[in-house]
Amino acid sequence: MPTILVVDDESRMLDLISFYLEARGFTCERAVSGNCALEKMKHTIYDIVILDVMMPNMDGWEVCKQIRLFSSVPIIMLTAREEKKDIVKGLQIGADDYITKPFNEEELVARIDALLRRLGKEKSISYDGLVWEETNHELTYQGEVIPLTPKEFSIIGYLMKNPNRVFSREQLIDLIWGMDSETEGRTVDSHVRNMRDKVRKSGFPIDHCLKTVWGVGYKWIN
Repeated sequence: MPTILVVDDESRMLDLISFYLEARGFTCERAVSGNCALEKMKHTIYDIVILDVMMPNMDGWEVCKQIRLFSSVPIIMLTAREEKKDIVKGLQIGADDYITKPFNEEELVARIDALLRRLGKEKSISYDGLVWEETNHELTYQGEVIPLTPKEFSIIGYLMKNPNRVFSREQLIDLIWGMDSETEGRTVDSHVRNMRDKVRKSGFPIDHCLKTVWGVGYKWIN
C-alpha cells in the first residue's frame, strides 16, 4: 500500500491523520518538524507527503521548497488558513493540493486517492528522447529499446523519477535489492557502470545527466 509521510508539530493531529489513513489501508510515517521530515526523506521514498504549514522553526512553505530541490513527491499542504493568497502561494512553491483545518476525513482521503490515480497514469518518464516506461519495463531512446537488466532498469528509474536527489549506494541497495540484502556498494557501482555504457551506446548523452557524487552515490540532473 502507499506510504504517506505526515508532517505536523502537533502530536494530536499526527495521531488523528494517521488513524484515518491507516484505517483505509495506508502506511503512515510521522515527522514532528520540518527538519525531521527532510531527514526521513533522505532515507525513504514516500508516495505522498501531507505537510502542515504552521510549524515553528521551519514552516511548511520552507519545507515544501526544500523538498522540491530533490524530490517530485506529491505534497498536500494542510493548514488552518483559508485565504486564497495562501493557496496560491502553496501551489506556486510546488505543492500539489491544499486542504484546510478542520478537514473532513473523507475529503482528505479523496484528495489522496486523486493524486495516486494521477500518479498511476504517469508510468513513464521522458527526457530529451530517453523514455523510461514502467508498464512495459522498457527504456528507449528515440524509439529504440536499450536492453537493461531488471536492476539496471530500477536504478535509472529511481534516479529519473527523483531529479537532483542524491541516492547513496546504501539507499539504492535497500530500495532495489531489499533491506536484508548483503549486497555491497561496489555491486551498485558495477550496475551503474554497465547501465551507463548501454545508454551511452544508444546515443543518449547520459554523462550529462547521471552524475556520480563522489563518496556518496548518484543523482540525475534534468
